[in-house]
Order: sequence, then structure tokens, then C-alpha cells
Amino acid sequence: MNDISVTKTAEDQASKALQISVPVDRVRAAEDRAVRYYAQRVRLPGFRKGKAPEAVVRKRFFEEIRRQVLQDVIREGWDAAREAEDLKPITDPSVRNVKFQDGEPVEFELVVEVKPEITLARRGGFTLSRTVEPITDDHVREQIEQLRDQRAAWLPVEDERPAPGRLVRGEVAPIEGETVHAAKPFTMVLGAGQAIPDLEERIMQMSPGDVVDADVRFPDDYSDETRRGQTRRVRITLHEVKRKELPPLDDAFATELGDFETLEALRDAVRRDLEREAERNADARVREELVGLLADANNVAPPPSLVERALHALGQAYGIPPERFPEFATQFRPIALHQVRRDLILQAVADVEKLRASEAELDQRIARLAETRGTTPAEVYKSLDEAKRLPELERSITEEKVFAFLLSQSTVTEART
Repeated sequence: MNDISVTKTAEDQASKALQISVPVDRVRAAEDRAVRYYAQRVRLPGFRKGKAPEAVVRKRFFEEIRRQVLQDVIREGWDAAREAEDLKPITDPSVRNVKFQDGEPVEFELVVEVKPEITLARRGGFTLSRTVEPITDDHVREQIEQLRDQRAAWLPVEDERPAPGRLVRGEVAPIEGETVHAAKPFTMVLGAGQAIPDLEERIMQMSPGDVVDADVRFPDDYSDETRRGQTRRVRITLHEVKRKELPPLDDAFATELGDFETLEALRDAVRRDLEREAERNADARVREELVGLLADANNVAPPPSLVERALHALGQAYGIPPERFPEFATQFRPIALHQVRRDLILQAVADVEKLRASEAELDQRIARLAETRGTTPAEVYKSLDEAKRLPELERSITEEKVFAFLLSQSTVTEART
């Protein structure tokens, strides 16, 4: 493939941009193959199958032949680029700036993400402090109050205007001139940020059964940029107001939550859960501190291409529309930088120390999950496979092994506040 020109135009640790030029003779050969393909397989009026003249086939299937030629030469260019640059791609390349003119070489640019070469010269010798936050009676009380809040009942309120914390149900309809458009129902808790402040203020001046027309202004930081600072006329109908009633804090409440005979047993269980969470949080902080020390000690800089890829993945996960992505990217770039740096370090250690999750370890983890869920390993495996979560489980096991190795190479001191 030496006749295919491959020129590197840009690169970083995780991507390369390559300018490809496929000569005319290869383009013509690809075109001849495409013509023969269609000539042998199609039936045209007046001709037996496979007997239509090539000139007729070329004219009849011009667009199809052109697409196939382009696919073939791009594939040949990609094969030549991989060989010339000894690429180790982690995804299929993206193709851009294609130039395809009759009688001329086909030119295009390939942008390909490659596995970064990360060398960790130092992987240990750090000193870290592991601090477990103490669980106080206030923490337990707050958690139990959240449980009460989750099981609260909403009771109708009569002859009383709504206030923050009340649940309101009604309708709001936009008004344009003399036209009142279709109303949209709402059910929300006032003061919980579920509606714009102006609308909530108008609702708090109403009583159940009231219908009012009012002007409401969208905040300057409203999520929809096209509405920021605008004022709209709306018709508000308030149907119902409800107040929250918490269940009594007694043994009966504890029994409703689970296998707890008394309220004190519930408090003990909540405290144990919070203490376990505090231990997990302490472990997580140590791990993140260790990643930071490794990155600084080895000058690990996240490649821009991987950061951009991570940002787009986050944008898709959060359902960010294209017009809001630049603002989103600015806000979430530090998170993407941290995630890419973390992944690069853990992958490098896993590769060098051969710490990837084995099939046996995956089977053991699935068996434990099955025991916890009261089902069979086969059912758990099927569920994870259908949800495409097996790779996630493998990564989790690998990370555990990597951190166990890294922490064994450093000193962790225990501290309690």
C-alpha cells in the first residue's frame, strides 16, 4: 500500500489526525469492482441477469457505485494508515474533509483515537491519611427524619392559602392577546424549586378554586436561554392545597420500615448504616488522593481528545442539547479531566501488573450477587448481560485489585475527627 499517501497532521497522546491520498489507479480499480458487482447481481429491463453492458450499469447505479467506491478507498486508506503509523486504535476513525472528484486522487482526513502510552515511573512510597467522619446522634436523627418525610401523608387544606412546603395542584395556561391556550396541569411542592419564583408567588396569593390572570417573569438564569428575563401572561387555576403530615416517631413506625421491633432498634440500624457509609467515603477519599499523587508524581496530563470524548459522553448522559453543550462543557471540564486522568492511571497499573479481572473472579462476584438477591448465578449473568453491565462489573473488580496493589505500595495512617 506504499502508493497510498499517509501524512500525520496532528497528534496528542490519545489521538492522531492523518491526511490520506488514494491514487487514481486505486480509485479506478475500486470503481471497476463496484461496476462488476452490480453488473453480476442486478437485472435490468431488456437484459438477462448479469448481461447488462457496463456503461448501462454505470449510468443506472451511478450513486450506489460512487458510495461503494468511496467506502472501499477509505477502508484501503485506513488499512494503509494503520500499517504506516503502527496504530493501536481504540475506536473506529472519524472521516472528514473528503475530496472525491472524477479523474483525481481521493483525499480525506482520518482522526483516530489511540491507546495512550502512560508510564508510571513511581507507583508507591506515598503517605496518606484515612479519616473516618464520626457519626453523631444528630446524623442518626436527620436520617430518620428523612425516612419519616418519605412516608409522610399529604392531607387537604381548606380555607388556607398555600405556603412554602405545601403541595399544590392546578393548571397554568399561556395567554397571547385575547387567546388563552391549552392549560398544562401542575402538581408541585412550593419552595422546592419546581417552578419559577414568580409563578410560585402568584400561587401563594390564591385560594383553592381561584382562577387568576397574571404576568410572570422568567429568571435571568432560567435553563431555557430563549426565555431568560422574559415576561409572559398566564392564567393560573388552583385546584387543591395539601399539607404534609409526618408519621409518629414510635415503635410502630420502626416496624413499618422493616424487621425492627422498636424505635431504638431502628436507630441502631441507621447508625450502623451511616458508619459503614462513613468507612466507604473514607476509602474513596484515600483512593482519590492516591490518584492525584500518582498523577503529580508522574506528570500524567489528560490528552485533550480523551477529555473532549468524556465531555460528550457526559453531555449525552445528562441529555444536554447541542445549543447548551458549550456552557455544559465549561462547567464539567474539571470533572472530565479528573475522570480521564484517573482512568489512564488505573489502566496503566492494571496493564503493567496484570491485574485485569479474570473470568474466575467475575464468576465469584456474580455468585455473591446471586446469593444476595436470592437467585441463581445464571439469572444474574443474564440480567447483567442484557443490561450491558458486565464490562462495568469487570472494571469494578479490576479497580479493586489495582487500588489494593497501589495501597500496598504506600503508607496509610488512620485518623479520626
